[in-house]
Amino acid sequence: MASDDAAGEAWLADAIELANIPILLPVLVQLTGDERWLAAPYLPDRNRGLDDNPSGGLPQEIQAEIRAAALHAILAWRAGAPVALPQPQPELMVRMLSVVMGEEIPPEYGPMLADEAVIATDPRIEEPVTVPPGFRVLIVGAGVSGLTMGLKLGQMGIPYTIVEKNAEVGGTWYENRYPGAGVDTPSALYSFSFSQDHQWSKFFALRDELYGYLKETFERTGVLSAVQLQTEVTSATYDEAEQSWAVTARGPDGATEELTANVLITAVGALNRPKWPAIDGLDRFAGPVIHTAQWPDDLDLTGKRVGVIGNGASSMQLVPAIAERTRSVTVFQRSPQWAAPFELLGVEIAEPLRWLIATVPLYRVWYRLRAGWTFNDRIHSTLQKDPGWEHPERAVNAVNDAHRRFFTRYLERELDGRPDLVAKALPDYPPYGKRILLDNGWFRSLTRDDVFLVTDRISEITEDGVITEDGTTHELDVLVCATGFQATRFLTPMDIRGRSGAGLRETWQDEDARAYLGMTVPDYPNLLILYGPNAQGGHGGSLIGTAEMQTHYLASMLRQMLERGIGAIEARQELHDEYSRRVDAAHEQMIWTHPGMDTYYRNSRGRVVVNTPWRVVDYWQMTRDANLAEYVVEPARALTETG
Repeated sequence: MASDDAAGEAWLADAIELANIPILLPVLVQLTGDERWLAAPYLPDRNRGLDDNPSGGLPQEIQAEIRAAALHAILAWRAGAPVALPQPQPELMVRMLSVVMGEEIPPEYGPMLADEAVIATDPRIEEPVTVPPGFRVLIVGAGVSGLTMGLKLGQMGIPYTIVEKNAEVGGTWYENRYPGAGVDTPSALYSFSFSQDHQWSKFFALRDELYGYLKETFERTGVLSAVQLQTEVTSATYDEAEQSWAVTARGPDGATEELTANVLITAVGALNRPKWPAIDGLDRFAGPVIHTAQWPDDLDLTGKRVGVIGNGASSMQLVPAIAERTRSVTVFQRSPQWAAPFELLGVEIAEPLRWLIATVPLYRVWYRLRAGWTFNDRIHSTLQKDPGWEHPERAVNAVNDAHRRFFTRYLERELDGRPDLVAKALPDYPPYGKRILLDNGWFRSLTRDDVFLVTDRISEITEDGVITEDGTTHELDVLVCATGFQATRFLTPMDIRGRSGAGLRETWQDEDARAYLGMTVPDYPNLLILYGPNAQGGHGGSLIGTAEMQTHYLASMLRQMLERGIGAIEARQELHDEYSRRVDAAHEQMIWTHPGMDTYYRNSRGRVVVNTPWRVVDYWQMTRDANLAEYVVEPARALTETG
């Protein structure tokens, strides 16, 4: 036993030497109750950009003092000493995060920070609810949102089934298997609040590890047993008399199956239907034509001339990952992208530090909270249009213009000596007008002799290549379409018909989706939408975080329905319309309505339908508990008839 303790102490000492100094400060405060660690001389410098700020800019002797104190406090905790401040008040949480970041965090974040800290150390489990006989929920989609909703329903004792069109669960992380695929959100943040003990190998997980984490999490929680694979919902019709949904699904053999559910929850996401480019001759190309979201496992690019249409997130991840083994890569760019430097992208987490994150909950909590502020709401205020700003063509305000100068200098350094590439790769729209990308070697890849960036538009595709409008023929062996998804066509291609018989495609005019809180639509009772319109955090954030907020809200709604004997619930038209007006008005003040660029956030009419204009903390407050006064409700008819 003594040898095990000694080994643990040695591991901890090694880990503390690698630990992030600013993060150790709130850990010390909570373990010891001593708030002197939140004052000089221990105050870190301000966290710059996406930098990890490991030393906090503090002198070596101060760092050593902090590390020694942290080692002593954690050893005492491991030996049984209680945590002095297990649940700090919101005001102290704000103060501690302000110290970690070296900047003031607004006070309204206190309740959210305190709640997240509690959940991360003691995951919230839903209390069971009494369910009437025959009541059942159908979830469409077994990605992040669907599986998270299933976990909630299982805890509440509500019978449910999840149907999934693919052969495996995981949604976008099952489908997207192209080389280099991964997240641009830190692993610590792109993870579930109730499953935080995974020892991530990288600060930013690649696809295989993330997919393994998702599958393992839901195997462990039992949700996978409720999933029916290779089953695609084609239509759903609301039955007003029965207060239920009649659902038609197509199975793996092509045969249709009729399902009935009291509540229908869609969790199909927005990034699951590939968008193919409308280019003449695409079907004539003789070699493989693939979409990044449908990457074949047996595709060998060694020695091949590869053409890549598109230069967004998937292209930026793909090209550096394949350039070493191809004969050449030709990128056909529609418009340039802003990319931020980030040294931790692709970097492995040292084993002692992985052990620290996994075994010391307070360090893990503060690592996650710091990542949350850095990658969530920190830049939201800088994305607002300043009507007095003199150069709206290049930026929306003075801070945004400073970001432009910073990113421009970075791009010019990475492409040093290649003014031709600078001219092609430097955007002329404001930074953050499209989601900012993290440079994983993209710019350096463009400088390779065997990588070519083409900005002339494609006029047609032939059997053996691509012809651009300048008349050049680019001979290719493989053509990759990194052209994104049909993101604005929510719930496509399902035919969903509500109380009046109207189809949701008609209600939404195909690509103008609107929903109260992104989750409910008038005339469609008991239809609940996860990752619906205006729910994605374009300024940053984690889709897993959004999924947890929405499933928390819907669990509250379902609990109240069952406890109060409600058979049908739908959004009030006037509140739905007012919410939609607020969303549009907020977007008019934000960068995503800037006319200088195209983005998948907007539909063909120019309306932003994908992103939320709200801060994470705003949406967190909106989704704490469902207020049924905001909905039209009907008593359950079966209960009414039996008295």
